[in-house]
Amino acid sequence: MQHDWITDVLTDLRAFAQANGFDRLALQLEDTLAVATAEIAHAASALPPGSERSARSAGSRAGKGG
Repeated sequence: MQHDWITDVLTDLRAFAQANGFDRLALQLEDTLAVATAEIAHAASALPPGSERSARSAGSRAGKGG
């Protein structure tokens, strides 16, 4: 999926926060990760079949790696 990178970033930030004792930040990032996951799922369900592959291919051709 073309938006998977954002969940990877949020997961890394949450792990950093947990490892460094930023407990409130880690909890906030957990909530943010849940929102991002829901938004991505909603966006993916709204796409016509095959659109994800087309959008990913177009982004790669434009130099926007995912």
